[in-house]
Amino acid sequence: MTTSDTAVHTQPFQAEVSELLHLMVHSVYSETDIFLRELISNASDACDKLRYEAIANPALLGDGEALKIRIIPNKTAGTLTVADNGIGMERQELIDHLGTIARSGTKAFVSKLKEAKDGLGLIGQFGVGFYSAFMVAEKIVVISRRAGESDVWSWTSSGGSGFEIARASDEDAARVARGTEIVLQLKEDAKKYLETYEIERIVGAYSDNILFPIELVPGEGEPRQINSASALWQRSKSELTADDYKKAYQQIASAFDDPAVTLHYRAEGRYSYAVLLFAPSTKPFDLFEPNRKGRVKLYVRRVFITDDADLLPGYLRFIRGVVDSEDLPLNISREMLQNNPQLAQIRKAVATRVVSELESLAEKDPENFAKIWDAFGAVLKEGIYEDFERREKLLALSRFTTTSGEKRSLKQVIADFKSNQTEIYYLVGDSIERLKSNPRLEAATARGIEVLLLSDPVDAFWTSMPSEFEGKPLKSLSQGDLNLDLIPRVDDKDEAKKDEPEADEAATIAVIKAALGERVSDVKASTRLTSSASCLVADSRGPSRELERILAQQNRGMKTKPILEINLRHPMVGAITKAQAGSKVVDDLSLLLLEQAQILDGELPEDPAAFAARLNRLVLQGLGG
Repeated sequence: MTTSDTAVHTQPFQAEVSELLHLMVHSVYSETDIFLRELISNASDACDKLRYEAIANPALLGDGEALKIRIIPNKTAGTLTVADNGIGMERQELIDHLGTIARSGTKAFVSKLKEAKDGLGLIGQFGVGFYSAFMVAEKIVVISRRAGESDVWSWTSSGGSGFEIARASDEDAARVARGTEIVLQLKEDAKKYLETYEIERIVGAYSDNILFPIELVPGEGEPRQINSASALWQRSKSELTADDYKKAYQQIASAFDDPAVTLHYRAEGRYSYAVLLFAPSTKPFDLFEPNRKGRVKLYVRRVFITDDADLLPGYLRFIRGVVDSEDLPLNISREMLQNNPQLAQIRKAVATRVVSELESLAEKDPENFAKIWDAFGAVLKEGIYEDFERREKLLALSRFTTTSGEKRSLKQVIADFKSNQTEIYYLVGDSIERLKSNPRLEAATARGIEVLLLSDPVDAFWTSMPSEFEGKPLKSLSQGDLNLDLIPRVDDKDEAKKDEPEADEAATIAVIKAALGERVSDVKASTRLTSSASCLVADSRGPSRELERILAQQNRGMKTKPILEINLRHPMVGAITKAQAGSKVVDDLSLLLLEQAQILDGELPEDPAAFAARLNRLVLQGLGG
């Protein structure tokens, strides 16, 4: 051993390291609790490494003491210690593992990070997880003995200027028989981490499923294990009961209900990972938060990484559970997981498996699937709009209220098609009751056609895209032209008479257009109406009226002028033809056609006071006043 090995060695950080530490601490971490997760993760990793190396060299395990992690709060000294009896580090390893940031510097780090295709592995080389401890500690001392070695080394830093490395004192050497002991001198505002309940809370939230026992060593009393040290999702399904799954769901999801669906499997192949997912039986309170954040937790080798990795698409955000990867790197840059190609493959495969599980449930247990649809159907339908690859499957899963019943599938709707029917018809609105009385249903109702009644806000979005199911296009009854002539009426008595208009089409449309002016984009004879006088529809090339209404509420998009469709067989329309063109009666009746159509759509007339006055005039005229 040389003199330089035994002497205290001080290594200054490069000038940029303070900036780098500040960047990592304040940009990567949003909560200081994370430091303990990182130290426990590192300790678990050290135990894993020793276990692996001991396969070839059993002597490394020494006396055979079980691998474990200890957390020791000391309120008197103001220190928190995290210790393990894992692989440990010798002098150069301490410099390499805890000094990599110092060697690289901000510019080199950022440059390499930008160039790297997979930034995860790169960040893992910089020891940032360990350095997160400086969020709570004003000084850190690391004592370590490599398995199979006699020398014990001490690494000390206050974070700003650099670190010192020296041979450990006899007292420290006697205490650390193997592995690593990290002693944090806590800042005043971090003394809460000396409380045993705070430590137990963090371990329970982040590290409960670490496979090595985590012992809490309080100032008084016996050490006690504070984690389960058992990853349930890594166990075989045959070992587990329904009650085991229920308890796991309630712990993982912080829930009190029973899971409606449990999905547990292990994927082997290019990537290895275990999956344990649950569909709740009740709506989570945060289901419709604007950020649409998922709640599936990502683990890597039983170490909790994040619940913010978006492991499932937004329309499956109600799913709770765990995905535990054997291949992803264990490091702190959780945000960069979004661009990791391995995780992208896992996301795709898991989403496909969840949708398949829902398909199987819908087929084998329709009653249970109906409960899931009641709770999460509006969320699942977001996928019809967002997920082109799985759109057909999601349409097959969807259940609809129709003019024929509730929870109807599109397969059932197609099976009940009328003679010559080639399209699936739907109507979008803000409530089922209002849709049932909508005049646009009249022509379809006259022919016994089943119509989807869509009242969820998302319906206005997914129906705005061209869609079809099993080769049958979906067609709106409130947008574009409609031709149902080839489909026979249910009651065909006097059909010819019913189709005979009471008003002259060209003349009537001309006078109504003149009366309404710029209030509408066009006036057309309707093929949708059989008993109502008028309705409003949207052009086939623009947004639907319901989508336009939703976007207007969000101050998005521009409002377009509707098309007014009139029923030429209605007496009120006939009265317009008979009245003198340009008269007050023509203007009043024309405006009333528009305004009653607006009211039936749930809108107020443009000028409610003028509408009331106009209605009063027409009523009084009818009464002979």
